[in-house]
Amino acid sequence: MATYFVTGATGFLGRRLIERLVARPDHTTVHVLVRQQSMERFAAAAARWVGPGARVVPVIGDLTEPGLGVDPTGLVGVVDHVVHLGAVYDFTASDEVNRVANVEGTRHVLEFAAAINAGLLHHVSSIAVAGDHRGSYTEADFDLGQGHHSPYHATKFAAEKHVRAQDAVPYRIYRPAAVVGDSRTGEMDKIDGPYYFLPALTRLARLPAALPLVMPDLGGTNVVPVDYVVDAMAHLMHVKAPSGTVYHLTENGRQRVVDVFNALAGAVGAPKIRATLPVPLPRVRRIAPLPGAILAEFGIPAEVLPHMDLPTVFDSSATVAALAGSGIELPSFASYAPALVRYWAANLDPERSWLNADSLTGRRIVVTGASSGIGRATALGVGKRGAVVLLVARRQAELESVRAEIEQVGATASVHTCDLTDADSVDALVKELGVVDMLINNAGRSIRRAVHLSVDRLHDYERTMALNYFAPLRLTLGLLPGMRARGFGRIVNVTTMGLQTDTPRFSAYLASKGALEAFGRAAGRELLADGVTFCSVRMPLVRTPMIGATDVYKGIPATSPEKAAALVLKALSGGREVVQRPEGFAMELLRVFAPGLSRQVLNIAYRVTPESAPEARTRAERPLAVLATALVRPVWRRLR
Repeated sequence: MATYFVTGATGFLGRRLIERLVARPDHTTVHVLVRQQSMERFAAAAARWVGPGARVVPVIGDLTEPGLGVDPTGLVGVVDHVVHLGAVYDFTASDEVNRVANVEGTRHVLEFAAAINAGLLHHVSSIAVAGDHRGSYTEADFDLGQGHHSPYHATKFAAEKHVRAQDAVPYRIYRPAAVVGDSRTGEMDKIDGPYYFLPALTRLARLPAALPLVMPDLGGTNVVPVDYVVDAMAHLMHVKAPSGTVYHLTENGRQRVVDVFNALAGAVGAPKIRATLPVPLPRVRRIAPLPGAILAEFGIPAEVLPHMDLPTVFDSSATVAALAGSGIELPSFASYAPALVRYWAANLDPERSWLNADSLTGRRIVVTGASSGIGRATALGVGKRGAVVLLVARRQAELESVRAEIEQVGATASVHTCDLTDADSVDALVKELGVVDMLINNAGRSIRRAVHLSVDRLHDYERTMALNYFAPLRLTLGLLPGMRARGFGRIVNVTTMGLQTDTPRFSAYLASKGALEAFGRAAGRELLADGVTFCSVRMPLVRTPMIGATDVYKGIPATSPEKAAALVLKALSGGREVVQRPEGFAMELLRVFAPGLSRQVLNIAYRVTPESAPEARTRAERPLAVLATALVRPVWRRLR
């Protein structure tokens, strides 16, 4: 039977250490120091503390009070182990906060342990005591003349010094490295240490993973998983060792920052550092305002950066020897980095939607123009891939029909009627939709009319711009704040291959789609770091109701709505900025490398095809004469 008194029991290490203690086969009693205002946290933690015949007893007190503010009566001579875990671990905390918790708190624990005649004191210190010492630092080392450049480092050194200076209670000291999540589950309670850099890595993951990074030597670090620390402590607390024994719960030797970086980069699919320059990263003691602002953009406190490169190489040989035969070994960081990233992405990352960004399962996807054609086929396609489909169009009956089809395949859909050319209607739609993951701007209209027949029809251009540009623009701007707040969004703009071919008679249509595509390109460059990306799908001619009124299209090959929807689905995943057909790309190359020939070919095509405008259909079309004129005129001009 063993009796323990534990400070910091509701903290990240404390909760797990008590789990190990109560799981021991002997009947265990654990007294836990708890502030009155923290009883709810104690109750929540106590639900995990279940063991054979174990008792966990709360003791109201406070580290900041002399003797912990606890009446020692009833505990004198009955506590075998006092375990001091309570401390402030925060590089951004003030000197006063660190001093009160870490130094004064330790002095009060020592007073209490002496008052109850404790059998053994276990003081959890930190590798921070090594400060700026360069070179090897063993369990036998303490004051080697090192400096301490943060309140946390200085107060942990002072606290351990107090423990070493007293002789009333036998003691052991444990110096864990920077503690990260569980190596098996990845469980972690807060953003700290290497976690600060994961948002930046996830943004790097938008670059090709094969891209080789070359950087200066980033120096050394030392991180260990929480399960190794508590497993090692639970074992070492109960082995025979002289008073004053120190254990390094660290990586034994040098742990390179580059290796930690690459392990995390591999877990998120980001480029890895393939080579380091023979130039060490300069030691940083103070961050200037501008770099500090850049760090803040990535969620990295400026106070953290100076402590990321450790000049000290920690020797934990004595600790490894003490653990021999226990089955407790420190796993390699690379082996558990994926578990850390998975837990962080699912529970801690404020931008957590980046994980499995290519998966549509559970994504809330808005499809405009969803009542027919490309929109209907796209809505069915994303529904089959597990998305929650938000159907938008003017005609409710058609949308209800599409929803029924989606629900037949076991997916979820909702209907949202809206006139996208009406600002108030779009504003109401944005509130109705809430936060969405992806937006497919598909709704549109097309006008086929020659420019010389449009000189008195400015309204054609205005109506086309209203639906093809201003409507998706208004909807995009309305949904954008929610996407930025979550750190993820994908906006797909359905444009046209006509932007690559400069198809005659479509000046109004191409101008509106060109404006939408140009907006997406510019906005995509601004919003890339916010996790919001854009893609344009340059559609070929698609057999939809929109082209049904134009007789000239009846004899021209056109793709099906289902094949067009496949292009949209392709645009929803990956980092593409454009999805296009090979023939469109070929025409674009022709325009770039042979602009004169491109213009001539398209002019001929324009002249030999009939008009769609009703007022122009009465004119007798003479394709062969037109073709001959188009071919001869350039030659005649040269001869003249």
